[in-house]
Amino acid sequence: MYSVLAAFSFGLRGVLYHWSSQQSLNRNVLLCGTFFMGALISAICALLLQQAWTMSALIGVQMGLFSFGANASMFKGFAVGKASLVAILTGLPSVVVVFVAYLIWDERLNFMQFLAFVIIVIGILVVRYSNDITLKNLQGAGWGALALILFAGNDLSSKWTTLVSAPLFPTLFCMFATGSICFGLWWLRDQKQGDNTQVKVAAASGWTERRTFLFGMIVGITNVVGMIFIIHGFDHGKAGLVSAVVALNVLIVLLYTRFVLKDKFSKMEQSGLALAFIGILMMKLVAS
Repeated sequence: MYSVLAAFSFGLRGVLYHWSSQQSLNRNVLLCGTFFMGALISAICALLLQQAWTMSALIGVQMGLFSFGANASMFKGFAVGKASLVAILTGLPSVVVVFVAYLIWDERLNFMQFLAFVIIVIGILVVRYSNDITLKNLQGAGWGALALILFAGNDLSSKWTTLVSAPLFPTLFCMFATGSICFGLWWLRDQKQGDNTQVKVAAASGWTERRTFLFGMIVGITNVVGMIFIIHGFDHGKAGLVSAVVALNVLIVLLYTRFVLKDKFSKMEQSGLALAFIGILMMKLVAS
């Protein structure tokens, strides 16, 4: 249940990211607001629940760095590539998580799980080599693949926090504060280097930095809620299974691209997407 709720939250985040990526706004300001909201909510909850600020909470810094890179890559992928392809790639960190969890925590991969992995990879390859994929789309696939690896790192770090009994909200505060600082520094660097092109374009379209930051805070609500649910999921189940179930958030993004954006799929893409979904569902059903 925690994993399903996390999938729903991250699916809404993906929809908001995709929509905002099509707007003329400053990406770094948006994501700084997203992580700032997460840090704010986490700090308030930590204080209200009187949770201890232990050294183990510093794992959140590692999570923040992974999440910083993953969110930046996903946002860039949506901006330059095909939404459906990027959504699939960013929805499959479980492929990496299953193998790494086996190596470091001995969470074994049985035959059916390995078969699911193979089906997922075939599905990705079918989508990648679809007739509708262009060089521009492949660029988006590269960003999506990078986001996939970094999201997997974040999932594994989240599982680690449950193994060492790190306090939930102090850990999340460290995570979101780290991400907010990273995007904030990136934003300030662009300003210092005089790269104001994006800012001018955003302002001309009505997306002031203040408005962008506030919209980022709205996105941040879905992000922090998703993280709360996924960590509870990791606390109660295996990393590979939880990550696989959470990967179903891609369904929400794809439904959005299909029915709202009218993003049509070729037969080959439909086959690839179907294979990827079958693989994800197999991971969910056969994991023990």
